Amino acid sequence: MRRLPDYPWDRLAPYREVAGRHSGGVVDLSIGTPVDPVPAVVRQALFDYGDRPGYPTTAGTAELRAAITDWLVRHCGATTASGVLPTIGSKELVAWLPTLLGVGPGDLVAIPRLSYPTYEIGTLLAGADIVRTDDPTTIDDPRLKLVWLNSPGNPTGAVLSARRLAELVAWARDRGVTVVNDECYLSLGWETTPTSILDTEVCGERPTGVLAAHSLSKRSNLAGYRAAFIAGDPELINRLLHVRKHAGMIVPFPVQGAMIAALTDEKHADEQRDRYRRRRDLLAAALRDNGWRIDHSEAGLYLWATQGRNTWDSIADLAERGIIAGPGEFYGPDGAEHVRFALTATDATITTATSRL
Repeated sequence: MRRLPDYPWDRLAPYREVAGRHSGGVVDLSIGTPVDPVPAVVRQALFDYGDRPGYPTTAGTAELRAAITDWLVRHCGATTASGVLPTIGSKELVAWLPTLLGVGPGDLVAIPRLSYPTYEIGTLLAGADIVRTDDPTTIDDPRLKLVWLNSPGNPTGAVLSARRLAELVAWARDRGVTVVNDECYLSLGWETTPTSILDTEVCGERPTGVLAAHSLSKRSNLAGYRAAFIAGDPELINRLLHVRKHAGMIVPFPVQGAMIAALTDEKHADEQRDRYRRRRDLLAAALRDNGWRIDHSEAGLYLWATQGRNTWDSIADLAERGIIAGPGEFYGPDGAEHVRFALTATDATITTATSRL
């Protein structure tokens, strides 16, 4: 394992101190932490599954696996040929996936030029090398073992078309490269409808060499539950299951029950989506009215915006107004002039942010 970089969010500490001196308090739009209630149907399921004194299985209950599969068929255009596996949140999955798939020193992992920092951390944990690219098909290196895609993207909110996803899957299959799409924001399309990499239009009837990562943190406000799953190529899923069984990477029974409830109830998901849409509309209008340009942001929980100057200058200016946002530099060198604004704040907080802008 290579030396890991400092935790990037620690660099915001002095700006939080400045923002904290604002007379109205801090408006935090930096990290995408849900603030709305956990749906009642999910809390009830957590209680109902609470009296389970035995060890849960790493693979998840048959009921949970069926709920995940049904959800993938309904929302992702997948077939029942996909293997499924619950995970302890999606960050754990992203951080350890290269290692669990056998990627190691001497291997190469491709990640998007602007991306969730844990793709890089997971590669470093595995001891592999990193290449940042938005077009993996330009890589001519036999060491390439894994390609991370992120559509809808974090931080940019950019969406890859079904045609582009299909091209990337075909290219990866020809080279025996595993391709993984982080689809945690799939249900939050605003200006376009995102396509899953498991859609038959993308990968055909069998998801050979393909995996998709999903999370219930944002869709169902379950960040505190650590409820997520990975799906796709059954052979790869079985490899992951084998290692995770040895390592004790097990989702607790009550959380499995909560996941079943969340995946089989669409009412709460639609209500949460409407909340985010309202907040997005308000914040986007305020940013544009005050000299910000919003790039991409077709989907997801963030607005990727710029004033055409260094990200830290923008962060400092926002802090003086009592606002904390995410420095674009955290997501790669290409983000040096952008700021990421999270929509995971209450209606009142978003309204306050618009007035301060």
